[in-house]
Amino acid sequence: MEEKKLNKYDKAYLRLAQEWSKLSYCKRKQVGAIIVRDRMIISDGYNGTPTGFENCCEDENNLTHWYVLHAEANAILKVANSTQSCKDATLYITLSPCKECSKLIHQAGIKRVVYHQGYKDDSGLQFLERAGVELEHIEDLE
Repeated sequence: MEEKKLNKYDKAYLRLAQEWSKLSYCKRKQVGAIIVRDRMIISDGYNGTPTGFENCCEDENNLTHWYVLHAEANAILKVANSTQSCKDATLYITLSPCKECSKLIHQAGIKRVVYHQGYKDDSGLQFLERAGVELEHIEDLE
């Protein structure tokens, strides 16, 4: 696929991840993720509390509860509970992955990560690069 066309799709999927992030109940940061394989969306996710927990991500000091799941973890876990596979898929995410989620991304077989904004700690990106995962940073979604 030519570069320009691929970039057009990348931006469209990233915009979709951005829309998905708006479903998050988290106040500090809303993050959305879309997993695409063979040009088909196989999963989606946003950061939030586990099933059965109240939809409140922060404590009284406005710190995120430790048990809040990140968007990419939620999307990967959805695939694990389906008949799909993340092998050779692309993850579109509004915020670059933390180091914990980077391990999940690599182990799930995702081969490419396209992200909109950089997370304050780039050790997750460094890990993915070392693991051979293709990284793409797209700031302009127009």
